[in-house]
Amino acid sequence: MNTQALIGILLIVYAAAVVMLTLKKPESIWSMKKIQLFEKALGVKGTEIFFYVFAAIAGAVGVYLMLK
Repeated sequence: MNTQALIGILLIVYAAAVVMLTLKKPESIWSMKKIQLFEKALGVKGTEIFFYVFAAIAGAVGVYLMLK
């Protein structure tokens, strides 16, 4: 297995983790100052959308690296 495929797999796992955390919203993570700043700037729904888009981009890059 080459390095790019390994990075691709890690990005896909990371994207899945971001989606799971966004869906479950654990209090210990959602009460962090950085997330609170996102919610203040983007709103609650905007913050969720931001994380979903970020996860989609990370997943797409992961798939690209695996297929390359």
